[in-house]
Amino acid sequence: MTTGTRELQLFDVGDPVAVLGLGASGTAAARLVHALGGHVYASDAGAGDNQTEAVARLREEGIEAQAGAHDMERILAARLVVTSPGIDPSSEVRRSVMEAGLRTVSEIEVAARHLRSRVIGITGTNGKTTTTALCGHVLREAGVDAITAGNIGRPLSDVAIMDHHPEWVVVELSSFQLADLEIFAPTIGMLLNLAPDHLDRYSSLDRYYADKARLFANATDDSLWVLNGDDGTVLDLTRNVRGEPHLASLAPKEADGAFLDADGWLCRRAHGAVERWLPAHDLRLIGLHNVMNALLAGLGAALAGCCTAAIGRGLASFEGLPHRLRPVGEFEGVLWVNDSKGTNLSATRVALASFDRPLVVILGGRHKGEPYTSLLPSLEGARGVVAFGEAAPLIVSHLADEVPLEVAGGLEEAIRRARTLARPGDVVLFSPACSSYDMFPSYAVRGDAFEAAVRTLHAGGEAA
Repeated sequence: MTTGTRELQLFDVGDPVAVLGLGASGTAAARLVHALGGHVYASDAGAGDNQTEAVARLREEGIEAQAGAHDMERILAARLVVTSPGIDPSSEVRRSVMEAGLRTVSEIEVAARHLRSRVIGITGTNGKTTTTALCGHVLREAGVDAITAGNIGRPLSDVAIMDHHPEWVVVELSSFQLADLEIFAPTIGMLLNLAPDHLDRYSSLDRYYADKARLFANATDDSLWVLNGDDGTVLDLTRNVRGEPHLASLAPKEADGAFLDADGWLCRRAHGAVERWLPAHDLRLIGLHNVMNALLAGLGAALAGCCTAAIGRGLASFEGLPHRLRPVGEFEGVLWVNDSKGTNLSATRVALASFDRPLVVILGGRHKGEPYTSLLPSLEGARGVVAFGEAAPLIVSHLADEVPLEVAGGLEEAIRRARTLARPGDVVLFSPACSSYDMFPSYAVRGDAFEAAVRTLHAGGEAA
């Protein structure tokens, strides 16, 4: 692989480059920088199994790597620092790098400079992974050579280092990945929604939104933007952005864009003509928020050149992703739903609004900075709440006076208590509104544990 034009080069062959973090994106970035001729030193303060295995793999490939500590002398001698999204900007290593005035970019920035594919970049507070997967699915259904990457699981650097670059890459972008971009500019950019999140990491909501706004930092008059037209914060943030906005709405609209018509069909109006994709009830996804996600994904696919029939087929055949409002089964007349990806209050509010049956809600994990009282309107009429994990005392202090509430020592006990509270016809919704890191390494591991415990609890009973 060559480094391309001088404009794209972040470093010269042989230059020292430090990569911070040995998760999936950091490891992929180290490989890409190595392939481009940089002299890589990759490190992670953690020394768990994942980091140790990453070090071993990188060393086998001739890349210098270290787990358990950062060699600051080597990092501060680098020409460039590449950061993983999991490295907090307030951490000691990031502060030292900033104070030294070292040029710092994200893994996404390095990869995008060496990518020959066109990019659909998707960000927002909630629904990013589902919408990214859905948009990629629709493109492939239309016969387009397309893959998904970024925060969805496959680092963009893995794509950049491939011999074959697909026609399109649909990239999920977290605020952490957007923070250290320089010239990245998607062919099509998508902003799904905005709500408070990550206030355990950001000093203010404005700082969080400012990182989201970096999606538009390199906008031109030719930029194409897909926006949630029902989200006032999205519209405010993008009001003066250069380029061509395309709005999606859950209400019928006369303007060009995607919308839900009076008959319940997902539609697109373009140059005055309306194309109908499919009825909303044909989607295999739960909740009105997923109708919006489908409208946004379909609109992105349409701007990428997909035809009406292919968009309809793609939206109808997408089965959703694990840990996002996925039914585990119906036992004893109670539907159990895994929404472990509900890691913030906004996501949990959306999940609560997706059902018209009485709810027993399991909340808990590591607190992320927002008061749980914002859930109260959505919990009106709920059968009860079960709180567990580090955040349980705070959940109790915020909700106990208004909602029937029980406290559990761990996830399995929370599931047993929820079973006792629930009645036939109810839904037990596991949408924690917290990160998993008090007990689990990821929301996915937490969701798998929830599903396994539910099935074990009902062993011998048949799921409906």
